[in-house]
Amino acid sequence: MTAKIIDGKKIAEEIRQEAKLEVAELVKQGIQPCLVVILVGENPASKAYVGSKVRACQETGIKSLKIEMASNASEAELMDEIDRLNADDTVHGILVQLPLPHHMDEERVTERISPAKDVDGFHPENVGKLSIGIDCLTPCTPSGIPELITRSGISMSGKHAVVIGRSNIVGKPMMNILVQKGAKANCTVTCCHSGTDHLANYTRQADILIAAIGVPEFVTSEMVKEGATVIDVGINRVEDPAHSRGYRLVGDVDFDDVKDTAGAITPVPGGVGPMTVAMLMKNTAKAARLIHNH
Repeated sequence: MTAKIIDGKKIAEEIRQEAKLEVAELVKQGIQPCLVVILVGENPASKAYVGSKVRACQETGIKSLKIEMASNASEAELMDEIDRLNADDTVHGILVQLPLPHHMDEERVTERISPAKDVDGFHPENVGKLSIGIDCLTPCTPSGIPELITRSGISMSGKHAVVIGRSNIVGKPMMNILVQKGAKANCTVTCCHSGTDHLANYTRQADILIAAIGVPEFVTSEMVKEGATVIDVGINRVEDPAHSRGYRLVGDVDFDDVKDTAGAITPVPGGVGPMTVAMLMKNTAKAARLIHNH
């Protein structure tokens, strides 16, 4: 039996429409949600990501501002820009596009953003609140995964979720989201990583398997329990001379191998990817609501 394909594009569009309604309601109350994205340097991938975020803001009714800084700008200059935005009451979300140039400390920069405007959900204060179950701004990619699962008609409560990967961007916040009480979580959670011995022994127990390791097509059918929900967070370029671009995009899951074992699976592209920007729109609306006590 071939797995149900979880349509990330469709679900992301639903969420963006919900965010659009939230924004329209805030605008009626005299609050114009505003997201500022800071781009340092000329990284082509970063420029593309920023462009997609700006377009999403336009479609959602969020005011967006893009601040571009030269790659040789100092860390102090970036900090000054963040301080200015923190103090600006008309700005509700601040996002510094990563990666930063090597001479800048990403951790220090992240900590400089006001937690109330940290729409990436990376500030230590928000990380701490998430871990103990206090409502806060949470990282966009892992926040979108329970939406993908539950909006596809799959129950999460009581399920065993196995996360492969322990990054601060996906793996760790994913664990903290899944373990909380609530219909879109309430899982028993296992985290596996590069130090895990006999990895497949754990992954084969998963009702929900989330792969976020950045290794192309790492997860095979031998690692997946029959009927499991498989969420592929990875996006990797693999050389392919037969492709017009000379490469193709694949996830951390060997999709063709796993799709006949899994009960449901996300494709790459078109699975988790579209959710990240959709959840950013939701976070920006939420930040505006919280800042103005609505």
